[in-house]
Amino acid sequence: MHTPTPEQVHAADSFRSGQHLALQAGAGTGKTSTLCLLAASTKRRGRYLAFNKDIARDAAARFPSTVQCRTAHATAFAALGHRYADRLNSPRQPAWKIGQALGILRSLRIADYEISQRTLSHNVLRTITRFCHSADATLTHHHVPRVRGLDRPADHRQFAELVLPFAAKAWADLQRPDHGIVRFEHDHYLKMWALTGPKIEADFLFLDEAQDTNPVLERVFIAQRDHAQLVMVGDSAQAIYGWRGATDVMTGFDAEQLTLTRSFRFGPQIADEANRWLALADAPIRLTGTTSIPAEVSSVEHPDAVLCRTNIGAMTEVMHLLGEGHRVALTRGGQQLAQLALAARDLKEGRRTHHPELVLFASWGDLQDYTAYDPAGRDLQPFVDLVDTHGPDAILAAVSQLAEETHADVTVSTAHKAKGREWPAVRIGKDFPKPKDTDPGAPAASQPPEVSDLDARLAYVAITRARNRLDLGGLAWTASAQQVEGG
Repeated sequence: MHTPTPEQVHAADSFRSGQHLALQAGAGTGKTSTLCLLAASTKRRGRYLAFNKDIARDAAARFPSTVQCRTAHATAFAALGHRYADRLNSPRQPAWKIGQALGILRSLRIADYEISQRTLSHNVLRTITRFCHSADATLTHHHVPRVRGLDRPADHRQFAELVLPFAAKAWADLQRPDHGIVRFEHDHYLKMWALTGPKIEADFLFLDEAQDTNPVLERVFIAQRDHAQLVMVGDSAQAIYGWRGATDVMTGFDAEQLTLTRSFRFGPQIADEANRWLALADAPIRLTGTTSIPAEVSSVEHPDAVLCRTNIGAMTEVMHLLGEGHRVALTRGGQQLAQLALAARDLKEGRRTHHPELVLFASWGDLQDYTAYDPAGRDLQPFVDLVDTHGPDAILAAVSQLAEETHADVTVSTAHKAKGREWPAVRIGKDFPKPKDTDPGAPAASQPPEVSDLDARLAYVAITRARNRLDLGGLAWTASAQQVEGG
């Protein structure tokens, strides 16, 4: 490890004093090596809770033997989940079959829509997932997902009243360790464990990627503060998983707030671009690049990765690159897009689809009208445009041509899926929206653009994946808008 920075030394000193800590660690600032420094500074025994298995395994090789490195799921499995081991390996079965076994035997009507058994069954299972991610003790209306078409509050309330009794029945079924109707998932035993109010035996606890913690785990972690020293580590500006229940628990955590701001991934030019977005995201830190790392912001003809805002933007990029004759990899997105394309083909050929996003539409024309005229359908507009431009078969053909990353010339990814990764040369995709000017008459440099917090955080994540060369691509408009906070 390099010589610790003053910020890392300060973090180690604060840790030794026994205080609870919230460590804001910017992109590439040596988060794990800092935690290793903290752990090595004491003989006390600790636990490190990781975001996923790979991170836990890598950490275990770097931390001293006094620290046990596990995911939250592994911790819950050891305490309670092992009782359900037999159910975890049960074969997959379609949601409608599970729904049938729970008593969902016919379709129902709400407003102008027929809710099929399949749709009702799928949403019962989604309700359970949302409940498992929450800190709530009981199932309630707000765990029931919203369905496209049932956008009025009264319609959603009616839908929730249909779903909840079956969701309660499903949750009761999941409590049985031996056998049951509902397919048992890892999030189920994590929730059951959390509901027992567990005590984690350790002198200190590290929670990694704290900005993406589900409320269920946040509550368990914070409940340990009376007997263990708590250290949350993460980057509030990389909190991009709100859509799946995650919340940024760092900024409100009652602890000493510390920062890591020197990035060892890239040089000052890329740090300057990152700081534009940290300012727009109202983040608590700004980054400093490492001057010895060669890094530039310029046009990149042959990037190692193209990073997009959405799956549809990524697919548009894939089709363009394939058309130019490149070997292209798509990070974990091909299957989702193939399913959407198959759903589009069904609708275009006059058949209903079972795709959960499009299940209430009787035809492709209905979906086109919904995306054109209903504000709730605007996020589907790029998908409709993609299908109208290329057709479902061309999309399916493109998915079938994708290469493995190890054999590809270029990797295309969304910013979400690129998180935690880095490449030498990165180009930003074209689907990051340029904001509307607040005052069209004012010069660009005099006012910050109207950018949503989420878009600012996604742009920050995308930009900070580059090590040496960054092509701003769809974010190039920022070069003329000099809105860097503090210069």
